[in-house]
Amino acid sequence: MPATAAAAKEEASHRFAKDQLKAFVERIERLEEEKKTTSDDIRDIYAEAKGNGYDVKALRTIVRLRKQDIDERKEQEAVLETYMHALGMLN
Repeated sequence: MPATAAAAKEEASHRFAKDQLKAFVERIERLEEEKKTTSDDIRDIYAEAKGNGYDVKALRTIVRLRKQDIDERKEQEAVLETYMHALGMLN
């Protein structure tokens, strides 16, 4: 009888792990679908901005820069300016 109880416990443990794994996969799939929808929405907004005469490349750069900490952004801009000056790209 102990072998049967152990087997039942092991089976329940496997069933729990299987259900948990399935739940993780389903959550990931749901988030991936939301991510795709969000990406499509963002692409549509950029297309709308382009249709209104805005430079999409500049908008993407601004969005990226706004995500950065102000000190990080200033440091990056200073390095870029130094490199551009060294290459004769600035007066």
